[in-house]
Amino acid sequence: MDYEALGLKAGIEIHQQLDTTRKLFCHCPTVLRDVSERTGEFQRYLRATESELGEIDRAAREEMRLVRKFCYYTYDTVCLVEHDEEPPAPMNPEALDITLTIAKMLGMIPVEEVHTMRKVVIDGSNTSGFQRTALVALSGALPGGCRVETICLEEEAAQRVEGDTFSLDRLGIPLVEITTAPCMHSPEEVAKVAAYIGMVLRSTGRVKRGLGTIRQDINVSIAEGARVEIKGVQDLDLIAEVVRREVERQVNLLSIRDALRERGARVDPNVVDVTDLFSGTNSSILKKARSILALRLCGFAGLVGREIQPDRRLGSEFSDYAKKCGVGGIFHTDELPAYGVTAEEVARLRERLGAADEDCIVIVAAGKERATCAIEQVMTRAVMAMEGVPEETRKMLEGGSTAYMRPLPGAARMYPETDVFPVTIDPAFWESVTVPELLTDRAERFVREFGLDEGLARQVAFSEQLPLFERAVAAGVRPTLAARTLLATCRELSRDGVEVDHVTGDEILALLSAVEAGRAAKEAIPEILTELARRPQESSLAPEERVDAAIQKVAPSVSKADVEAIVRRVVAEREGFTRERGMAALGPLMGVVMKELRGSVDGKVVSEALRRELERLLS
Repeated sequence: MDYEALGLKAGIEIHQQLDTTRKLFCHCPTVLRDVSERTGEFQRYLRATESELGEIDRAAREEMRLVRKFCYYTYDTVCLVEHDEEPPAPMNPEALDITLTIAKMLGMIPVEEVHTMRKVVIDGSNTSGFQRTALVALSGALPGGCRVETICLEEEAAQRVEGDTFSLDRLGIPLVEITTAPCMHSPEEVAKVAAYIGMVLRSTGRVKRGLGTIRQDINVSIAEGARVEIKGVQDLDLIAEVVRREVERQVNLLSIRDALRERGARVDPNVVDVTDLFSGTNSSILKKARSILALRLCGFAGLVGREIQPDRRLGSEFSDYAKKCGVGGIFHTDELPAYGVTAEEVARLRERLGAADEDCIVIVAAGKERATCAIEQVMTRAVMAMEGVPEETRKMLEGGSTAYMRPLPGAARMYPETDVFPVTIDPAFWESVTVPELLTDRAERFVREFGLDEGLARQVAFSEQLPLFERAVAAGVRPTLAARTLLATCRELSRDGVEVDHVTGDEILALLSAVEAGRAAKEAIPEILTELARRPQESSLAPEERVDAAIQKVAPSVSKADVEAIVRRVVAEREGFTRERGMAALGPLMGVVMKELRGSVDGKVVSEALRRELERLLS
């Protein structure tokens, strides 16, 4: 697509959990728990509150269409603040310090006072019905000219377990929200900016790592379309594809709009109860429905079934809206007969509604109340189809397509938090905030100072093992040995099913120091790590003692005389092969000797002993 001609504009919001000791508005630890560890649960209904002007946010009003009872799992690491049964504590100063550090790295201007606001959220992810958020800094800039508009400090939402059940362990973890201007004009540019901001965040060394700790929301629009916010893009590699598919969706919706206008399409306002038409149906869904309602869309035939994104049609959009009323989905005549509905039933349906060939009929099956709500939602979305692209908040699906979540929120969503005092940012404190070295700069330094190749240096700099690598180098371990052990060796062992995570950083550091001291060969590192991962933790033993015990079991020390004796025997047993190959036999014989020694001796020592023995034999 010609994105410039289409007028593509995109911006991103990046949400990153901070690696603080305690949560944002209480003293609970920022640790995640398994649901099997829960100590209790409670239920709650949520309703939207009015803004200061007496308005209810349109997105919150949409969530209130159904009365939903939410269930929350509690743990011994959460308190009454997460339950919304106790006022919040003052804002966590550690979290604010990290946020100001990030703001300074992005060239932003801090606000004079940090005021906490309430953002209405009644989808169940907050027990209070709102999320606390605070503006910290404004007006930053990125390489290439893209602008950062704001950085906010807010509390993380509860983790959805399934359906309307949430886990409170994540609720309240400090989170930064970084919002850019809509200054990106291609999918690749969006991915590039997201990658850069992610690198800045990791450069602090004070953000959480791992799946779910960082999420990107992407705002996309084209010239004749509308702004759409796509929530929860976690995979950086999918960002460009998400933007491409959203542009494709908006282009196809505009094409459908033009076709509908050319046909003079309209939505029949009369909803018809057709439950009796399907009294003897073979459709398992329609058979058990108490109420089946039908809506005639005049001039929509062939367009409801038109694809607008991979595996998504206009009918999918109708279905998304209907699902907000608690129904499983919809049927429409662009895809019928199918799903147990016969051609005869479709003919009777068209006759009942007086539908012409150019008309499409949508049917919804559920209880009376839900079916009525759902058919009204379909009607609303069908009217939008004649207008073009609606402003929406959408969720990402597998592969990069999206589905409707709710309308875009408005100004009524935010109102002041009266339980948290403002925090003044002292100009002297702002001046004292130190900016850490960027990971890209650190990778370049590793090339210069340690002689690592560029690829390995970048892997180390961006790895979660960076702090341990720097500790190892400071302790005298060769940078290349430390890097390859922490990245390649540990990753390969993990792929083979070895639980390397059970080996502590102190133990890995002790092992690398033992190799440098000559107490173990580097070839034995995989076996020693495997042994350490197997052995139960013994609190009475220091890391060095555990490592020494593993070395003695896996690769006990071998004297120089023993090495030479093994080399002489191996060469003598293969004398014919050795004389035939000459010095070229060094490689194959090296493998035989190292296998016998099981990594007890450094490969360089073995190689030198073999070379001397071959020269003696061949002289």
